[in-house]
Amino acid sequence: MSEAPAADREALAGLVERVAYHSPDTGFCVLRVKVRGHREPVTVVGSAASIQAGEYLQASGHWDQHREHGMQFKAALLRTSPPNTVEGIERYLGSGLIKGIGPQFAKRLVKAFGDKVFDIIEGDPRRLSEVEGIGPVRLERITSGWAEQKVIREIMLFLQSHGVGTARAVRIFKTYGADAVPLVTENPYRLARDIRGIGFKSADQIALKLGIGKTSMLRARAGIAYALVEAINDGHCALPKEDLLAKAEALLEIPQELLAEALALELADQQVVADDIDGRDCVFLPHLWHAEKTIAERLAVLARHALPWQAIEPERAIPWIEARLAVTLAAGQKDAVAAALAAKLLVITGGPGVGKTTIVKSILGILTAKRVRPALAAPTGRAAKRMTESTGVVAKTIHRLLEFDPKTGGFKRGPDNPLDCDLLVVDECSMVDVPLMASLLKALPDRAALILVGDVDQLPSVGPGQVLADLIGSTAIAVARLTEIFRQAAESRIIVNAHRINQGLMPDLAAPAEGLVDFYVVEANQPETAAAKIVEMVKTRIPARFGFDHVRDIQVLCPMNRGAAGARALNADLQKALNPPLSGQIEVERFGFTYRVGDKVMQIENDYDKDCFNGDIGFITAIDGDANEIVIDFDGRAVVYMFGELDEVVLAYATTIHKSQGSEYPAVVIPVMTQHYAMLARNLLYTGVTRGKRLVILVGQKKAVAIAVKGSGDRRRWSKLRQRLAQTV
Repeated sequence: MSEAPAADREALAGLVERVAYHSPDTGFCVLRVKVRGHREPVTVVGSAASIQAGEYLQASGHWDQHREHGMQFKAALLRTSPPNTVEGIERYLGSGLIKGIGPQFAKRLVKAFGDKVFDIIEGDPRRLSEVEGIGPVRLERITSGWAEQKVIREIMLFLQSHGVGTARAVRIFKTYGADAVPLVTENPYRLARDIRGIGFKSADQIALKLGIGKTSMLRARAGIAYALVEAINDGHCALPKEDLLAKAEALLEIPQELLAEALALELADQQVVADDIDGRDCVFLPHLWHAEKTIAERLAVLARHALPWQAIEPERAIPWIEARLAVTLAAGQKDAVAAALAAKLLVITGGPGVGKTTIVKSILGILTAKRVRPALAAPTGRAAKRMTESTGVVAKTIHRLLEFDPKTGGFKRGPDNPLDCDLLVVDECSMVDVPLMASLLKALPDRAALILVGDVDQLPSVGPGQVLADLIGSTAIAVARLTEIFRQAAESRIIVNAHRINQGLMPDLAAPAEGLVDFYVVEANQPETAAAKIVEMVKTRIPARFGFDHVRDIQVLCPMNRGAAGARALNADLQKALNPPLSGQIEVERFGFTYRVGDKVMQIENDYDKDCFNGDIGFITAIDGDANEIVIDFDGRAVVYMFGELDEVVLAYATTIHKSQGSEYPAVVIPVMTQHYAMLARNLLYTGVTRGKRLVILVGQKKAVAIAVKGSGDRRRWSKLRQRLAQTV
């Protein structure tokens, strides 16, 4: 959850009366605190490495009306100190904080030493023997326990004084233990490597406060990894050495000579890995280098093992499944089904309207009749839902199939706990990046067969690599490439034009002679004109002519976020037109957006606690200003967000084409302007067009469409996977 800005926080202080809950793993705690001016103890929630009843608490945060638990104080920053009253000291010592002291001995110690008991424990612990029942063993427990708590307190104070929030400070303490202060002081940049959720920029701020210079070798070495992480955001698994040094120089403002020395040290310490890609010296982050290696090695192992089913004669099986499904498979489809029955590993690829779904359904029908146990998966919830609906077999997201563990950031399924299936079918494989494919293959038992389905001509994964393209390009495993558009699909101008775009041809832009078609181009020469036309079409013209709901059925897909015809500006324009503010209506302004009941929103990061995933679209159904909560409906499931959690969602009247991968919409409107030049590419336009099921409208300039169609979009992604596959499988 995002913390409120410091200027908006309130202060709170008081005595911890009771620790209702405390997680030793995350530090999350629920406390009952006596606060001056409040008749009853108040509930405080926050994070603390260690917290005990009797401690004096200082916190800053905000009040929040929880739906179930009532009013509570949400602490963004939480600090504690030992109590200074006799009552607090007795409660503190008797809380179980220190081994060897329970409520009985706490009472005796306070009776013997009063409010000086802490000074005695720390400065002259031998005097504790004066208390009946405290012998040498219990004395040792008390002194060592006290020392441990003192270390925890000092570590938290150090981290918080250097700008580290409480939740992150707990994570750091849990990782480094008693060595946290010397380790962080020596090299704060290790935080970016070791602590999930702390990046280079956060570590750099801590380093600055610790007095570490801009051109220090520590910073230069950490900057090498930072530059590689930034390259991952562009889809790369590695960078050529000279490109890496140039990128690091631009990011860090450090001379390349110093960075070259830093790179040599990072290589020597195996913090990064050197390898060649097509004869060029390249540098990888270790986890991506190992992930690529894992993919190639696991596919080789899978290929060596026998099929998990007895030989099946396609001459008999295919007519049987055609009769059962009441379909007639084309020659290319029959070949793909026959290949799947005989191959341990298979890729099925092709554009829209070529029958990939029918093939998968046919393969599953034949194999399940032979008692083969399938598992179906897709990268997104929407794609998994479509897969379930089209095949009749339950499909899961890849993360859910592998049983993602939010605590560790890893998966419960793996080599020691493999998937229980004979066949794994993965749809929308163009979206699967290198780390996810490596995790998937590690969890697949050697006996299982694998079928990967996807459109290789769509945009590659948002994450690093281009797995589907590399698998096909390596020629290491069998590929069924479908090209024939079926008669019914060929009547759709969406499908015909998608294939024309993919072939580098301009879409058919001729106006229809009569009646309604499903593909149009509306000309607009300026972004502002295009934006106005898009708003008018979404609000009025498309619903009136085609009967689509202007919010639920129509999706605007943009090549980029910026500009008058970009997703950000169009969201504001469309919200104003489709869901304007009403008198007395509650609005919430957070993270650059204003939210109202009825707004269409998109989840932009995976939230496993809420069971909501990147790309999921929902609608705001309620806003509770007193409870600071918004309720969002995702496909009939109500999910509650605190106002501070709204950085997980954005308005979604318009979104980027990249964010639409794996989704389909009844109607799609795409602005295509020369101002989008940096992003205009064939695979981008092709991906956008193929998101529309019943209507696609391009709004903009024919010149911009031509630029996109001619642009191959082959911005190279640096990866060695294709070479590894060719050499290994």
